[in-house]
Amino acid sequence: MNCRAITLLLLGGAALAGCGLLDPYPTTPRAAEPGATPGPRVAICYNTLNKSLAEVQKQAQQECAADTVAAPVDTDWHLQNCPLLLPTHATFVCAAKK
Repeated sequence: MNCRAITLLLLGGAALAGCGLLDPYPTTPRAAEPGATPGPRVAICYNTLNKSLAEVQKQAQQECAADTVAAPVDTDWHLQNCPLLLPTHATFVCAAKK
């Protein structure tokens, strides 16, 4: 790949990032493993380059019921539920508030 192609790819990525296409969004959570924390699950696709898990947890909290807390239980990068530009798939359990 030549320098011009690399430059175009970088500029294209920057343009996507600037227009909000890289904002985290809810997706299908992974199934619970045997013995895992019980409760409803939610998942968020995001990019670790521009969002932290704490920021994503706030969004997951909005997906949970009002009387629960979004607790992170799993993070993967398998790309089955999330696109290449948002490769991190974080799963949260909506646990009862204590």
